[in-house]
Amino acid sequence: MDTLSGAVERITYYNPENGYTVLRLRPDTKMANRFTNKSSLNADGLATVVGSLPELSPGEHLRLQGQWDNHPKHGPQFKAEVCEQTLPATVAGIQGYLGSGMIKGIGPRFAERIVEIFKEETFNVIEATPQRLLEVPGIGEDRKQKITTAWKEQKQVKEIMVFLHGHGVSTNLAVKIYKTYGDASLETVQKNPYQLERDIYGVGFKTADRIAQALGLPPEHPSRIEAGIVFALNEMINDGHVYAPKELLAQRAIELLAVPQELIAPALERLAQDERIRPEMIPLNSKNDGKGTQAVSESQAMYGTPVIYLTPLYFGEKGVAERLQTLAGATSQEKTMNHSLFPVENLSAEQQAAVNMALTHPLSILTGGPGTGKTTCLKALITTIADQHKRFALASPTGRAAKRLSEATGHPASTIHRLLEYSPIEGFKHNEGNPLDLDFLVVDEASMLDLLLMNNLLKAVRPGTHVLFVGDIDQLPSVGAGDVLRNMISSGVAPITRLSTIFRQAADSKIITNAHLINQGKFPIFSQGDGDFFLFPAEDATAAADWIVDIVSERVPQKFGFDAVRDIQVLAPIYRGPAGVIALNERLQEKLNPPANNKLERKLYGTIFRLGDKVMQTQNNYDKDVYNGDIGFVTSIDVVEQTLVLDFDGRTATYDWSDADQLTLAYVVSIHKAQGSEFPVVVMPIVTQHYTMLQRNLLYTAITRARKLCVLAGSPRAISMAVRNNKVAHRFTALEWRLAK
Repeated sequence: MDTLSGAVERITYYNPENGYTVLRLRPDTKMANRFTNKSSLNADGLATVVGSLPELSPGEHLRLQGQWDNHPKHGPQFKAEVCEQTLPATVAGIQGYLGSGMIKGIGPRFAERIVEIFKEETFNVIEATPQRLLEVPGIGEDRKQKITTAWKEQKQVKEIMVFLHGHGVSTNLAVKIYKTYGDASLETVQKNPYQLERDIYGVGFKTADRIAQALGLPPEHPSRIEAGIVFALNEMINDGHVYAPKELLAQRAIELLAVPQELIAPALERLAQDERIRPEMIPLNSKNDGKGTQAVSESQAMYGTPVIYLTPLYFGEKGVAERLQTLAGATSQEKTMNHSLFPVENLSAEQQAAVNMALTHPLSILTGGPGTGKTTCLKALITTIADQHKRFALASPTGRAAKRLSEATGHPASTIHRLLEYSPIEGFKHNEGNPLDLDFLVVDEASMLDLLLMNNLLKAVRPGTHVLFVGDIDQLPSVGAGDVLRNMISSGVAPITRLSTIFRQAADSKIITNAHLINQGKFPIFSQGDGDFFLFPAEDATAAADWIVDIVSERVPQKFGFDAVRDIQVLAPIYRGPAGVIALNERLQEKLNPPANNKLERKLYGTIFRLGDKVMQTQNNYDKDVYNGDIGFVTSIDVVEQTLVLDFDGRTATYDWSDADQLTLAYVVSIHKAQGSEFPVVVMPIVTQHYTMLQRNLLYTAITRARKLCVLAGSPRAISMAVRNNKVAHRFTALEWRLAK
């Protein structure tokens, strides 16, 4: 094989899924001199390198082995088969390496100063005598320590990378592995690679399995069987299920692992003994058997069928059922509030009944579509409670929903996590032993409540406290496991008020009118000229995507004066394809926040983060007080400290580059991620290529996120498909059965 060494000038393309990379490399001087005819280099003296490589950064020095090839379209390329990340030997190379942001604590300015003093000995000084760094002007004890720590960490990560690169593990994941296990990283990975899946966000079963197979672990090894079962169960939980029927779980595990069926039962027993899973017998019926109209046998109906829970979800479901029953059966405070039951001005009879229900029942539910007056009810209820000097709190599952609740009612509202004073170290401060000191609790956007959050909330509510759950049952269910609000309503555990009257001022909005039409299975009415609900016709995903870019960047800002980034939110039904979340984000980033010489950017986990970008948090991060679905803006990129600083509605959060896999671009987000939020303008692609996701509650949820303007780009046929499809995705949950029991 041929050899090529040099410094990475820029990354042209990188696929994080398989590591395929196209980059431009500046060959070492001696190496460049070998190319006497220069035919292998481009006009700028750079070589094009292609191959499956680790995630690299400009400035890194590589030693590659492979073969030269002359591509008919792209010209000479070096096809790399072996990649070794090395340290440069020349003064210029050392300065470029240190100044590229490879070592935390060293930027271009300090790199120049360090190399000016230590020249070719720079790396030896950092490695062997780091105390000498204090000779460099501007470097004190703190910075010296930071550089030394970063150097050691990177050295360890490189050792891990030598081992992991062949198994498709990116550099960023190697950093996470080192941060989790430290000097024991290699030992842990080699001893039980499946441990990575349990301990590290971003490492899935398939990555761990690749490493295990390369290490020679047999396919029928007990650790592999157990990890595969838990992975299959987690995949179902990620789809919203609380448990999996044992037969279905075994079938999925066998397909995943390609092992004999007889190995599954012993693995389930071991997992149960380790209390990682919890077997249970659940009486199945046509509602929860997951098989549509397929009949349930007499024995299943009488004795139940075996199902498997992850242990926390088993106790979570039992806890929710028991606590809801306890709350519902508690003594009401009706006597102390009774004299407040008087007709409230401007309330309809339906709304008055809702307020009275909340005051007279310790547990109650208020539901209804947009424009039916849920907020008016809440204002009247809160005024009544406040007049009685009762202690109350307003809460929502997400920060954006809590902010909206506060603005709508004029009273403070918080996230449930903040209400319960969650701490990453201590957990929820408010619990059974330290309940909330409240007479009344209102929980808005209750359709977003997943099972585990609901359980932690109910733990902190003492019997006798009145609790009102408010939500729109026709929206999508929670992103997390469970279908709590729907189960509560179906079980009859609490009285329910359904608001149905659309008030005149709301009826003037086609957004609200169409939301109700769609809910009734009717085709929406689009505005012509003036109005707030428009359709731009497009028959395929590419045409819809072109419309989206034009609508967001030009048409809506010019006609209505909305800010293209801060006021307009694109919601997409799917992630893949030309009109999916991923492709549209890339196009809108390029259009709305293009690269510029004075604009810092950094590519992390395959995504370019640029100063000013609109981004979303994709998992709960309690340390930063930032939660799944929160949208913010990149306000600072520090290549020396290797951090991104984000602003989330006035709250600042700092991310190390290795934590950037928690972030994604948010010019476009999925409809599920937009739950509980409202935006001045919603723009949505909807085409027949999205057929797998074209459901009535998905379209309904999307358009009800729009406050002032809603624009669809797509085909009437796709809209009709969504409107007609009223099948609510089934979830395996036994909460309704437990409440009835």
